[in-house]
Amino acid sequence: MRVFATFRIALRALRRNKMRTLLTMLGIIIGVTAVISAISIGNGAKTQVEAQVASLGQNVLSVFPGSFSTGGARGGWGSRSTLTPEDAQAIMREVENVVAVSGEVRDRNQILANGRNWNTQMMGESPDYLSIRAWGLSSGAMFTESDVRSASKVCIIGKTVADELFSGQDPVGQTLRIRDIPFKILGVLQSKGVNFFGQDQDDTVVIPYTSAMRRVSGRDFLSAILIQADKAENMERIQRDTTAVLQQRRGGREPDFTVRSQLELAEAATATAKTMTALIGSVAAISLLVGGIGIMNIMLVSVTERTREIGIRMAIGARGRDILLQFLIEAVTLSVIGGALGICGGIGVSKIIAAKMDWPTMTSTTSIVVAFLFSAGVGIFFGFYPARKASKLDPIDALRYE
Repeated sequence: MRVFATFRIALRALRRNKMRTLLTMLGIIIGVTAVISAISIGNGAKTQVEAQVASLGQNVLSVFPGSFSTGGARGGWGSRSTLTPEDAQAIMREVENVVAVSGEVRDRNQILANGRNWNTQMMGESPDYLSIRAWGLSSGAMFTESDVRSASKVCIIGKTVADELFSGQDPVGQTLRIRDIPFKILGVLQSKGVNFFGQDQDDTVVIPYTSAMRRVSGRDFLSAILIQADKAENMERIQRDTTAVLQQRRGGREPDFTVRSQLELAEAATATAKTMTALIGSVAAISLLVGGIGIMNIMLVSVTERTREIGIRMAIGARGRDILLQFLIEAVTLSVIGGALGICGGIGVSKIIAAKMDWPTMTSTTSIVVAFLFSAGVGIFFGFYPARKASKLDPIDALRYE
C-alpha cells in the first residue's frame, strides 16, 4: 500500500512540471529512436547483402587463374592463362559431391542487332550455368551440350540487353552479332538487378564457352571455372579436393590458381554489414547515455527544489527508503515512457527511410526489447544517485531550507 502511495506521489510530481518532464524524456526518446533506426538499417543492409550473395548462386565455388610474372613485372590477379576446359572436366569427374561445373570465358564486346548496338558482358558458359547461378529464363530455352560440342552460334541474353536492342519486341528467334558473327537468340534471362559489386547482372550475353573460345575470342583458356556443391557443409572439403586435383594435373608445381568459396564471400560481406551496424549503434547508444545524464541532472535539480517537501514528508512519517523509491520511480517513469515513445519513433523513422530512400530496413523484436530494457536501466542507473541523495537529507535541515 505504501509503495502504491509513493508511486502516485511520484506521478503527481512529474505532472506538475509537464514541460520539464517532456524535455527530460526527449533525450531518451532521441537516443532510443537512433538505436532502433541504426539497428534496423544495419539489419536491412545485412539481409540485402545476403540476398545479393545468394543471387550469385547456391553453394558455389569459383576457380580463378593466378597472376603471371615476367622480368620482375607481375600481372594482376587472374592474369595467367592456365585454366582449361580439361581442368573443368577433371573437377566434375574426380571431385565428390559436385553437381555441376561450368567453364567460363568472360569478355566485353560490342553487339549489334535490330539496327542498334550495345557494349555488354559476354559470358561463355556450359548449359549448367543457369543451375549454378540459380537463374531462370523468362522466355525461350537454354542452349544444350550438343551446342557446346559443336560450338554453335546460339545465345541467351539478359533483360538489359533485350531492352536496349529489342525494346517492345520478342528477342527469341532473332539474331544479334558479336564481332560481326551472327548468334541466334534462344532465350531471355529473368531479371536479377544490380549485385553488391554495383554490376548490372542483366547486362549480359551468354553463349557456349566453346563458341566464345573458338569463334569470338580465339583463346584456348578459361577465365574461371564455376563449381556447384550439393550441400553447403561439403563446400570446404570440395574446395580442398579441387585444389588437390588441379595441383595433381600440374605435376605438383606451385599453384597457378585460386579456389574461392561463396561462403568466404558471404562471410566477408556480412562482416562488413555487422561492423557498420555496430558502429552506428554505438554512436546511437552514446546519445542514449547523454539522455540518461540529462535525467540525472534534472533529478538533482528537482531534489534541490523540493528539499522542503522532502523534509515535510519525513516529518510526517515517510522513511528514507520511501523518498528513495519516490525519486527512483520518477526517473524510471521518465526513461520508460521516453523509451516507449523512442521505439515508436525508431520504427517510424525506419519505415520512412525504407519508403523515401529505397533503403531496406528490418526492425527486429530483439532490438526493441533490448532498447526498452536499456532505457529502463538508464533510468535506474542515473536516477539512483539523486534518489539516494534525497533519501539521506536530514529532516530538520530540509525544513529549514529556503
